[in-house]
Parts: sequence; C-alpha cells; structure tokens
Amino acid sequence: MRASTLRVLHPLAMGILAVTLAGCANQPLLKASPRAASTHDAVSSPTRKSIWHEKTKEKITLRFADEELTVVHFAAKPRPFLYPFYAPGGVPVTRAWPQEEREGEARDHPHHTSVWFAHGDVNGVDFWHPQAKNGGVIEYTGRLNELLSRGKRLRTRHTYTWKGPKGEELLHERRTLLFGAEHDQRWVDTKFELTALKDEVVFGDTKEGTFAMRLHPALRLKGEVATGSILNAAGDKDGKVWGERAAWVHYGGTIDEQEVGVAIFEHPDNFRHPTWWHARDYGLVAANPFGTRAFEGGNAESGRFVLKQDETLVLRYRIWTHTGERTPEEIAAAFKVYVIQSEEM
Repeated sequence: MRASTLRVLHPLAMGILAVTLAGCANQPLLKASPRAASTHDAVSSPTRKSIWHEKTKEKITLRFADEELTVVHFAAKPRPFLYPFYAPGGVPVTRAWPQEEREGEARDHPHHTSVWFAHGDVNGVDFWHPQAKNGGVIEYTGRLNELLSRGKRLRTRHTYTWKGPKGEELLHERRTLLFGAEHDQRWVDTKFELTALKDEVVFGDTKEGTFAMRLHPALRLKGEVATGSILNAAGDKDGKVWGERAAWVHYGGTIDEQEVGVAIFEHPDNFRHPTWWHARDYGLVAANPFGTRAFEGGNAESGRFVLKQDETLVLRYRIWTHTGERTPEEIAAAFKVYVIQSEEM
C-alpha cells in the first residue's frame, strides 16, 4: 500500500521524503530512561544529529543540535502551549507576548499564546478566551504518559481534562506531539483525542478556534515590520484566505534578515476536511472545523457538532517551518510527505 502511494508522489515530495527518511532509517522510537519517565527533572544526552530534551515539572525544552526547537509548556494554566517555536537557524516564528516582552510587538489578544489548541464554545464554555467570565481551563492531569526519542524524532503524550468555570468536567483529552528536524526544516505533528464526559458535549459554530498559532510580527501583512504573505492549498492569497477551506495555509516572510516560512497542514482524515481557516493579516492562523456559518455567512448550515458521552473526536495537524523561499509546488509536496509520515503517530 505504501509503495503504491510513493509512486504517485510529486517528484519534489519524493526528494523531501528521501532526505527525511535517510536520517531515521532503522531507528525505532526508544522510550526514555525510567528516571526520565518517573521524575520531574530529566535531561537527555545531546548530539549534533538528534533532538534532545530537558524536562522539569511544568515544561520540556527541546533542542536540535545547537539550536532550540521549542518549549512544551505541558502543565501551564489555564491551558498548555508551545513557546517559543523556531525555524532552522534559531529564527523565532511566533510572537513573544504575552509570554514575555519583545520590543516592537503588539499587545493585543492576550489569549494568543504562541501555539495552542482550544475552542470558543464547548457547552457554552469559552476555552479560547480563558480569562472570560465563562472561560474554561484545560487542566493537566499530572501524568506524563509518554516520552520517546529516536534520533531526529521525539514524541510526548499528555492527558488533560477540559473544565468549565465551576469545575464541571466536559472532555478528556489525550494529546500527542511528535517533533522532527532536518537541516532546513523543523516540524511538530499533533494529535488531539477528545472524549466526551457528559451525555452531550456540543462544539458551537464560532470563528474562535481551534488549532492555532500567533506568528512573529514580521510575518504580518500590515505594519512597520511586516514582510509577510499568505497562501493556501487552493491558491488563495493574503486576505482572501480567511474563512476559506483548504488542506493547508502557509505564511512566508523575512525575520532577522532570514527568509522563513511556516505552515499548518491539516490531516486528510480529519473531521470535515478540508477545514476552514481563521487566518488574519496580523499573524493569527487557526484551523477550525466548527465555524461553518461564522466563516461562510448566515445562509450556511451550522457547524455545530455534538459529541456523545464516551465518543472520541480525533484531530491531527502538522506545523512545518523552513528556511528559504518555497514555491506552491514545494509546499504541496511537503504536505504529501506529512500525510505519509503521519503513520508514525
């Protein structure tokens, strides 16, 4: 089955896949040492050809060779997030605020926490704006379920409970993150498994969701430092991307004199693929499978979705960063590589 898939790949995808797989052939994922899995503080051994980590009670710092890749704030309150997130060369691709101060950054939308997963209406609870009166929390259960490594790959798995403002439990979440790195690209594959804890858990039709990034100000389309441009898989550009359906959205621009790009790929097995995109000219990009009417207008069918008790909804995405310019064909090829590699999840 896989051989058949490979034969129909675009030549660019074949090249990317060959380079990627060469670095990890015959290397099964290895479980971290018992100490790393059972204590709050653990450090793996760094090499120039592997992703290595340092774990504390609330976060895991990942590095590839001599460069920081990201920090997983798995126990953060009111919800987990990734910050910072880097392209190759140590180039930051997400906004620093509100996690920390960076000169020249806008201080709007304090709920935009770099890279996060949430939704603005779950049984009327707002997980997108956790500071709101009806805001919810995505609470870490206190267990590190998995920490596995294999050269240029590292996988974590944590569990969470989605709670309303009065402590009511709505969802159980199992979150898997698989990080990868090559010389000119970095990525993280995500898998969110949401299981209903109520008779009915309703995801409302709102634009405020769901898997999101707030990008570096240089990737904006407007402003003093803006150098950005937006492209989606359907060929829509810049302001025309908002509210449209597509398999991926890509932002490109220049940060610290380095040409970089970042994309979110949506897995084709996802619910309602291709998804709608809450993609703004100020640097917010979010994949949202529930906001049908919010994006398409009042005559559209509602995107409201009901998850019955003990049913599970699975959503999967990849964040892909790179240096240098990429043509639309090269981005599409990288998406095809993601679909093949996603079997590792």
